[in-house]
Amino acid sequence: MEAVWQSGLDFITWLQTTYPQLAGFFFFITDLGREEFYLAVLPLIYWVINKRLGKYLGAVFFFTVMVNGIFKQAFRGPRPFWIDPEVGLDSRETSYGIPSGHTMNATIVYLFIAAWIGKRWVWAVAVIMVFLMGLSRVYLGAHFPTDVIAGFLLSLLILGGYAFWARRYRIRFEKRILGQRLMIAILVPVILGLIFIAVRFLIGSPDMAVVWASFIPAAEVSSILSIAQAFGLLLGFSIGVILEGSKVRFRVDGPIWQRTIRYIVGLVVLVGLWFGLGQLFPRDPLTVAIPLRILRYFIVALWAAYYAPWVFVKLRLASADPEPEIDISLR
Repeated sequence: MEAVWQSGLDFITWLQTTYPQLAGFFFFITDLGREEFYLAVLPLIYWVINKRLGKYLGAVFFFTVMVNGIFKQAFRGPRPFWIDPEVGLDSRETSYGIPSGHTMNATIVYLFIAAWIGKRWVWAVAVIMVFLMGLSRVYLGAHFPTDVIAGFLLSLLILGGYAFWARRYRIRFEKRILGQRLMIAILVPVILGLIFIAVRFLIGSPDMAVVWASFIPAAEVSSILSIAQAFGLLLGFSIGVILEGSKVRFRVDGPIWQRTIRYIVGLVVLVGLWFGLGQLFPRDPLTVAIPLRILRYFIVALWAAYYAPWVFVKLRLASADPEPEIDISLR
């Protein structure tokens, strides 16, 4: 792997020295892949633009975040600036490198939307955005090219898995009773969490003889906190959208002013919960921080998926579909 990493470092150095004027542009692109960006965009889709798209995109997105955490822990790969600090234009990340989370998330979001809309120009924009996101991570020294390629391929596999499930099982799933759907919504993040625990147990302690050993303790903590965050998000969102579809059934249509107010109200509360609980909950010791982190992101996701739509309907910022009638025949 040393030869692969060295060739990656050489490529990063060439990019940075040949195109130094692109640093600001790639910082902008990479910031489009941060947590705050998705906190604003995913609710916008779900609350304002297309509820069904937002529901499935959100579920696949949070599933992907959790899968990324599992693979990062399994591979325990370094980041470029861990080996050569000179290439670290963006050295904010403390997690392991491979696969690239920015690339995985961008691939899921942009290609999912492109497939949903189905227009050529949307596909073109999506492919360009995925390419630029991956290139930005390499240019800024946050990832090796192999990290980006691995993230892209893994996301394609997840998208393919979702497409297979949607074609074969989605209608069947939506017809299940509420309790069964909730059970599945709980089991999926629990199973992924158990896989993460099993991976940590099987691979054992990290190798502290490597040249980047000083980064490993922070990376190990980051892996645990990241999986806790993803677990809370996937669990809260999955439960929320199932309850919303059964209890609230809000509609995203309406005049622009209504949609705008709806989004502002929902986002203010969401950011308040996200930031406020982040300040309120302690980060040490880890045994306390982990369950509180799960709770924080569970609450944020449950608000976005269920309670915000409930508030929108109550405040008449959104209409709701009537409760479906149940026709019982004794014949």
